[in-house]
Amino acid sequence: MTTLAERALRYDREYARSLRALAYRMLGSRTEAEDIVQEAWLRWANVDESTVQHAGAYLSRLVTNLCLDKLGSAAAKREQYVGVWLPEPLLNEEAGWSPGPEVQAEFAQDVSMAFMLALERLSPLERAAFLLHDVFDLDFDEIGRRLERSPAACRQLASRARNHVKADYARREVEEEERERLFGAFSEAVRNFDVDALAKVLTEDAVMLADGGGKVSAVPRPLQGGALIAKTFIGFARLPTSRAWRVEPARINGLPGCLIFDDATGQLVQTIALAPSATEPGRIGALYIQRNPDKLQGVLAALGRSGAAG
Repeated sequence: MTTLAERALRYDREYARSLRALAYRMLGSRTEAEDIVQEAWLRWANVDESTVQHAGAYLSRLVTNLCLDKLGSAAAKREQYVGVWLPEPLLNEEAGWSPGPEVQAEFAQDVSMAFMLALERLSPLERAAFLLHDVFDLDFDEIGRRLERSPAACRQLASRARNHVKADYARREVEEEERERLFGAFSEAVRNFDVDALAKVLTEDAVMLADGGGKVSAVPRPLQGGALIAKTFIGFARLPTSRAWRVEPARINGLPGCLIFDDATGQLVQTIALAPSATEPGRIGALYIQRNPDKLQGVLAALGRSGAAG
C-alpha cells in the first residue's frame, strides 16, 4: 500500500510543476498559485486514488476549478486595487513555474508581463479555456469536462480569448545577446543620470507601469512616452533615498531586468523588467516596475531570503 508520504512525493515530482504553472497563469500571483497547489494536495490526499482513472487530469481539473473560484472572489478586490496592478514577478531561474519542456505550444513557456496582462483582460472562463488549450495542449472535449461546458462552447471561449490576446500582445523571441545589450544600455544611462541616453534606449511610445499596491509610493497610472519616462526615471534615481540602492541583474518573467536592493536597510525595493520593442529591435518598449512589498516576498523566497521587502 502506498503511504501518504510516498503519495506526497509523487504529487510533488509528477504534478506540482504543471499545476503551479497553470495556477500562476490563471491568477497572476505566485503566492496564490502556491496556496492553490497546496489546497489541491490536501484534497487529493483524501481521495482514493484507485477510483481515479487519470490522476493528472483529475488534479488539473481540481486546480482549474479552485482558480476559477479564486478569480470570482478576487474580481471585487482587483477593482479596489490602488494604482496599477502587475503580476507577481518570477525569476527566470525558477523552472518550477514552467509547464515543462515537453509542452511545445506557442505560449507554453511565456510568462512575460505583457502576456500576463493580456490574460488579465480575459474573463475567468476565457482565460481557463485559452490556457488549457493554447498553453497546456488539451483538446476541447477534455476542456469541456473540466469547465462543465460543451466542447463547442469551450472552442468559442478559447477563440475569443486568443483574438483578444493577439490584439493586445505581440510575441517576439529575443536573443540573449539583445537582452544583455538592452539592459547594459539601460543601466549605464541610469548610472550616469543621463536622461538623453535613456530616452534613446526607449521607443517614443514606450510605457512604464509601476505597482505599489497602495503600500509604497509608485507612479499611480501608466506613463507613456520615452522622453517623459526617461526624465521621470532619472529624477527618481537622483533622489537622496535612492543613493544607497544596489542593482543586481536578473531575468524577470523572461525579460532582461534587475533587482534593486537598499544597502542601508537590506530591503528589496523593487524589480524592473524591460520589455524589448516588438517593432523597433534594439530598443525598450515597456518598463514594468514591481514595488508592492507583498508581491516581492516570493522573489526573496526564491533567493533564499525573507522578510526584507518594502
